Amino acid sequence: MIDSESDLRRLYAAPTERVIRKQLDRLDRHCCRFIELSPFVVIASGGGDEGLDASPRGGAPGFVAVVDAHTLLIPDAPGNNRLDTLANITRTGQVGLLFLVPGLDETLRVNGRARVSDDGSLIARFATERRAPRCVIEVVVTQAYLHCAKAFMRSKLWSAECRVDPVSLPTIGQMISEQTGIVSKVETRDEMIARYTPDL
Repeated sequence: MIDSESDLRRLYAAPTERVIRKQLDRLDRHCCRFIELSPFVVIASGGGDEGLDASPRGGAPGFVAVVDAHTLLIPDAPGNNRLDTLANITRTGQVGLLFLVPGLDETLRVNGRARVSDDGSLIARFATERRAPRCVIEVVVTQAYLHCAKAFMRSKLWSAECRVDPVSLPTIGQMISEQTGIVSKVETRDEMIARYTPDL
């Protein structure tokens, strides 16, 4: 087993100067534009002994607000009420973000300190949302860097020919019923969409 960075470095070449220097301690104009175009971000967080979590968040492009070169605001849209991400932030105050833009194979990674706020002035920034958030995640950026396209090129994520037909899996309701043993009404995909729509 490999259990140290020095052992890893025996297997991998040193990163190039460009790879090191592309990491910024702020959001430059390219990062800001990327976020402005992004309708989707994955938030990674940790809760110490509670473990790790990665949670998807979505909205209209630019739903994550760039306040300035060091600050982001992420509205907390209605979800499943588990509060994994929010609880982790209250414990450790740290997040990692991965922004995606449909059709682009590059991604933007942002790391920073975070806190959860129910400040009315912050929530008011999202007054145009269909449903105002109950709280906002405020992120103070400590690292930002554009990530290369290799993973998306390998996966062909945006390629139409690689799309999976939804009938390849049972509905999520069916899968969860089997996992939990909690039997509920069988719901079609159209019925699920209709149920979700008020929270979108």
